Amino acid sequence: MGSVWKAVSRSAMAAQRGRWPAPAALRRLARRLLAHGAGSRAVVVDSWRDPLVVREGPTRDPGRSIWDGVTVAGPPRQPDGSCRPHAAEPAGADESGDALRCLLMTESLDVGGMDEVVAFLARELPAHGLSTTVAHVPLDPVQPVGRLGIALRGEDVEVADLRRDTVRTWLRATAPDVISAHGAPDWALTAAAELGIPVVETLHGMHSLFAAERDEVAGRAALLAGVVAVSRTVRDQYTSFDVLPPERCVVVPNGVDRGRLVAPTRSDARAALGLGDEFLAVSLARHCLQKNTFALVSAFDDVAKVHPDAHLVVAGRADDLPYAAQVVDLRSRLASQDRIHLRDHVARPALLLAAADGFVLNSYFEGWSLASMEALAAGVPVVLADVGGAREQVAALPEAGALVPNPLGDPLAISWEAMISTRYRAQENRAELVHAMGRLVETQAEWGPRRRGIALAAQAAFDPTLCGRRHASVLRAVVDGVQDLRPVAEAEVVT
Repeated sequence: MGSVWKAVSRSAMAAQRGRWPAPAALRRLARRLLAHGAGSRAVVVDSWRDPLVVREGPTRDPGRSIWDGVTVAGPPRQPDGSCRPHAAEPAGADESGDALRCLLMTESLDVGGMDEVVAFLARELPAHGLSTTVAHVPLDPVQPVGRLGIALRGEDVEVADLRRDTVRTWLRATAPDVISAHGAPDWALTAAAELGIPVVETLHGMHSLFAAERDEVAGRAALLAGVVAVSRTVRDQYTSFDVLPPERCVVVPNGVDRGRLVAPTRSDARAALGLGDEFLAVSLARHCLQKNTFALVSAFDDVAKVHPDAHLVVAGRADDLPYAAQVVDLRSRLASQDRIHLRDHVARPALLLAAADGFVLNSYFEGWSLASMEALAAGVPVVLADVGGAREQVAALPEAGALVPNPLGDPLAISWEAMISTRYRAQENRAELVHAMGRLVETQAEWGPRRRGIALAAQAAFDPTLCGRRHASVLRAVVDGVQDLRPVAEAEVVT
């Protein structure tokens, strides 16, 4: 039975890759096979119970993570891996002790980059005169508060779990001065607008505007006092719709949370992974279409043919099981399959980055990748596809970064249709990606002495205090009725 299931799954995956014409009923069956069969039985990415390279030695406890017992140096950590506690008393309060009350409204508080930024702002804004509360307003009414929401509650940050039928009453009762929105649904923004609460939306990525109609974007823009984009690429995409005056659309790059950089020694991290002198390329990326892992794994195989000691680990939550199935199946057909490691999410990325020799991200699109920024801040050289934020990050540290073309060429011409049609094919940037990864391996010996300098330069370039101050300044400006947000946001610009 196992061989029959494997043959059926392989056939379904081949049909998906080739986009064979088939009746709708057969396509639905293939999707079920991939989602429930290949996804839940044969594909699940590997956990962290085993090292990347298995060597002779004491037998490990199979029920424990390889990271159990690996110690890090630094201050006590918060439950989410951060070192910075929530500021109980906001700075900059007036004589009465009252601070500007900011509500961070978000659709998700789990493990994504947007979620991390919301948590960062909840902790950082009090240092700039804003008290913070977080409202979880999920698109799916049964979605619970996730990992980061639980962590914030453990730090005494108020996290309200609201739905369409409760948000208006809650907003009226709490009366925040301003809302910082992060992927919040239209009904939540409408409730705020009807109560006269100004909203600044932070745009973390490009996906929400793919195939969007101008009237749809304009309808949401009418509910906003301003827009903060995390990169120029994201701002350019948004302003192309011409729904808000340019002076109300500004860029505030993300800052690095230094608490997330606290790591074990490089030797301890590599020992946990079973590494000796091998080259380790790391990609911190969810297993899904956006991150374009299939193309990355395929390209890495070309690198591995030339460099027999090169390894790649892709670590992230398996968000799209059919897509992850294809990546796992691809790996099984490659000569370098033993050196390509597909792993689950790691809560503390600094553990992997401490062991890394290079970082690579070949996404179709990003807003501003926290993963690549944290890699640079850990002193790890990067290879990045041209996506939102990549140009700024490489420009800030050109000696530590290589920018390759977007997989589809123009990062502003991305669409779901284009991604789907190219997801299992050779892409426009393959040659440049292979060359850049190969150069990282070939120059491996040069990077060790430079890691500390790269880390210090990146932490200065992506200063979290500056990021928090700029967000706070924009939020305060809209409360004061300022229409041109550019001078406020662009003070002390991070380039």
